[in-house]
Amino acid sequence: MDKKNLLIVGAGGVARVATFKGAQSGEFKKIVLASRTKSKCDEIARDVKEKLGVEIETAQLDANRKENVVEIIKKYQIDIVSNLALPYQNLPIMHGCIETGTDYLDTALAETEDNPDTYYDLQWALDEEFKKAGAMALLGCGFDPGVTSIMVKYAGEYLLDELEEVDIYDCNFGEHGRPFATNFDPEINLRELNLPGKYWENGEWKVTKPFEIQVKHNYPECGEATSILIWHEELESIVKHFPNLKRARFFMCFSDRYLYHFNALKNVGMFSIEPIEVCPGCKISPLQFLAKVLPDPQELVKNYTGVTNIGVIARGYKNGKRKSYYLYNICDHQKAIGETGAHCVSYTTGVPANIGVKLMARGVWYKPGVHNVEEFDPKPFFEEMERDGLPINIVEIE
Repeated sequence: MDKKNLLIVGAGGVARVATFKGAQSGEFKKIVLASRTKSKCDEIARDVKEKLGVEIETAQLDANRKENVVEIIKKYQIDIVSNLALPYQNLPIMHGCIETGTDYLDTALAETEDNPDTYYDLQWALDEEFKKAGAMALLGCGFDPGVTSIMVKYAGEYLLDELEEVDIYDCNFGEHGRPFATNFDPEINLRELNLPGKYWENGEWKVTKPFEIQVKHNYPECGEATSILIWHEELESIVKHFPNLKRARFFMCFSDRYLYHFNALKNVGMFSIEPIEVCPGCKISPLQFLAKVLPDPQELVKNYTGVTNIGVIARGYKNGKRKSYYLYNICDHQKAIGETGAHCVSYTTGVPANIGVKLMARGVWYKPGVHNVEEFDPKPFFEEMERDGLPINIVEIE
């Protein structure tokens, strides 16, 4: 099979990891790294060259405009686009891929700057256009969304005869030494956490107030942590592709210190997305201003220690007996930083993104149209995760 040309869009921690992993794999004929700020791409390319001896081409790209995406795809004869930029750019990049018949992957659903409460509808609606273009779009191929959905598929296909309940648990047991910071883009992160909670139960969506449901959960090999039910996008696609599920929930853990700062900022209106005039002729939303004040997530690598623990508890029946399984991964911040220069939150997203494009390029995961990761066989993906530094642990629990 001929090697493909890969375009990675973005220059944050996730793009850094995906670029390193793509270079390590040797599976691509050419890797081009592009973002609005080319100097950030150049820095990643220099690090890859220094550590791995692999040349990465770089380019400037404003991915908010479809025309720019089309231009760069044609210029570099791109076969697959790995979109690791902000979710605001998903749709113009997808339309650029449709126009050029180019395959597409992302790690988060499309969002718009004026509406944080978004769903997969806008992207699923492009299914026929991708089919007509003879191209594939793979949505949500990070960790959560991404690996968590693949864990659900594995449980439903290989561990249980009947899958009834899914609980996703995500906890960062790391410490970076900052009083308050987000592990990825602050604006996207805080918009997500400010939404009402939402989960699937007995055939309908149940809505809660933000942070209303809190539980103490014991994370394997790591210990107990307060975990809060939040809405997370993979719930929508999981429920779509596993319509017999009786319940599906997502929990994320937060330290008391994080919650103290989060609530204080929320109470004074810093999470508002409505622009306000801060000086004559100058408007910016409080959330955009806060994003500029908070540390750049990539800066956190200087002092990051500890691990992340992300997994799925799947419950159902096997041979008529009630069974429960915990599928999870533990990632070490220092190991991730040592390998790629990015912490675990970036590493656990960038590695699956690179695996996704590899499986697409090989034709192992390939079908024209718009698809979520749980539509494909999970075994090849888990095999690649073992090789790429994110092994999955599977244990039966009570």
